[in-house]
Amino acid sequence: MDTEKINNILKNDGVIAFVTDTVWGIGCLPTSEKAVKRIYEIKHRDGKKPLILMSDEVYNLLDYVKQPVEKEAQRLIKKHFPGALTLVVEKSENTLDYITSAMPTVGIRIPDNETFAGICRGIDGRVLATTSANLSGEPAALTYEQALEYIGDKVDLVVPSFGSEAQGRASTVAGFKDGNVVIFRQGEVEI
Repeated sequence: MDTEKINNILKNDGVIAFVTDTVWGIGCLPTSEKAVKRIYEIKHRDGKKPLILMSDEVYNLLDYVKQPVEKEAQRLIKKHFPGALTLVVEKSENTLDYITSAMPTVGIRIPDNETFAGICRGIDGRVLATTSANLSGEPAALTYEQALEYIGDKVDLVVPSFGSEAQGRASTVAGFKDGNVVIFRQGEVEI
């Protein structure tokens, strides 16, 4: 994997496509408003739908979430990260409104995929602002070939999966209300 090339693309407001443990994603550095806008254009995505932040380790995401993270969130992180769970938590002032569609929360996730982890370890900040690799309303890409077909001509690079394939079922999206878990989308992980 050419992490130097990937990092250079991202540092120059680039957008990449990559494999995760669930489906293929596209992403950019969370500090690049220009690249985030490109993601919305590429996908024809509704501006009211936020992106999520993903990394190879939860430690890399802590600057983006309000501290302390509530106890139930900590429990789910310990149990299901890395894995197919997206947690929606209160964001910190470091998470800019263009990522979260001006919502007070941000989704965070650590995919259980070695190729994705390798990408994160090689980039500045080790965090990507992400969404699924597809046009809005269409099925997400499940293979390198589908990622190329769906959005390959719209992104700066489709990173090969190097044998670390997507499993095909979306992540569970969960948040919190009054200390209780709320499921926004039921996916791979059962809570």
